[in-house]
Amino acid sequence: MGFDEFKEQLTSDLKERFGEELKFDFRTVNKVNESYEAITITPVDSNVGMNLNVDRFYHEHERGVVFHELVDKAAEIVRKALDNIPRVDAQSLMDYEQMKDKLVMEVVSAENNRDILERIPHKNMEDMAVVYRFMIDHTTGEQSSVLITNHMIEQMGITAEKLHDDAVRNAPEVKPLIIQGMNEVMAEMMGKDIEELVDMGLASTTGEEVMYVATVQDKTHGAGVLAYQDFMDKAAERAGGDFFILPSSIHELLIVPDDHTKDFKELENMVREVNATQVEPEDKLTDNVYHYDSKDKIFELAEKYVMRQAEKEACIDSGKDDLQDEKKSILSELKAKKEEIANQPRKETDRGVKPKDRETVI
Repeated sequence: MGFDEFKEQLTSDLKERFGEELKFDFRTVNKVNESYEAITITPVDSNVGMNLNVDRFYHEHERGVVFHELVDKAAEIVRKALDNIPRVDAQSLMDYEQMKDKLVMEVVSAENNRDILERIPHKNMEDMAVVYRFMIDHTTGEQSSVLITNHMIEQMGITAEKLHDDAVRNAPEVKPLIIQGMNEVMAEMMGKDIEELVDMGLASTTGEEVMYVATVQDKTHGAGVLAYQDFMDKAAERAGGDFFILPSSIHELLIVPDDHTKDFKELENMVREVNATQVEPEDKLTDNVYHYDSKDKIFELAEKYVMRQAEKEACIDSGKDDLQDEKKSILSELKAKKEEIANQPRKETDRGVKPKDRETVI
């Protein structure tokens, strides 16, 4: 069964399951880090619905999953999604004064999202981009989010600058920053005390953290903390100064203290390996490593930091050479001056005066 036939048959079977209570349409969904063909399903009495990822179901079909099992699975997803309809409708969503307190930020790869970034407000951070979302409350108490587009802010009558300023203020309130040591994270995940991890050989006997995890309380789109106004300072405080940032995913960042013994290339290789083997494509941030200079207050790609430090050292070495040349020049001038004075005829009053006294005056 080809893709188009599969999509039509899946839609037909879902219509039979749900009768006339739902509307079905087809569309291409362009999201951060992914695009897919979808069946858009909306209750007839609502303007808020859900997108069913047909690509994902078709891939399962190609792997041999029986068609009727896929229909059952799709129907269950649709039922749960529609039972969890957001509390806000499309009209409220376009009221900025009502929605601005729900603003949060997300950080994504600029390169991998080049097309979608043309349609959404964003702010660049090296090879990443800060994008913005409205958090939406659901009837079950859960939350989801809506990616803000250029069209939305145009309809709302606000600028991208206004959106960013409000997001910087509101995001830390909606999604507070959490920075935990890796020992803390492992203890939390395994339900054990750090002392037990030490006994198991999974934590340092000194309790010293070699790495920290930065995210938000719900662990969703947590890499957005990178754009928080006080993130760098708080991370530097935990790291004890300068640090590297490893983009674990769009949901979290790893902070590695810079003790001047680490090779950023090795860290970069680690990030690439983890991205290739353990991170879902839609959750990937970038393959690069970043650095924060806590003294100069500079966030940059680690490669740029290394180059900047090399240039500094070159300037210092050059300055030393200049200083040595300057010292040699001054000594030569002093020597010439001394010889000039020594060769001048003395006055009667100068007789008996020790040469070193004249040198002292000079």
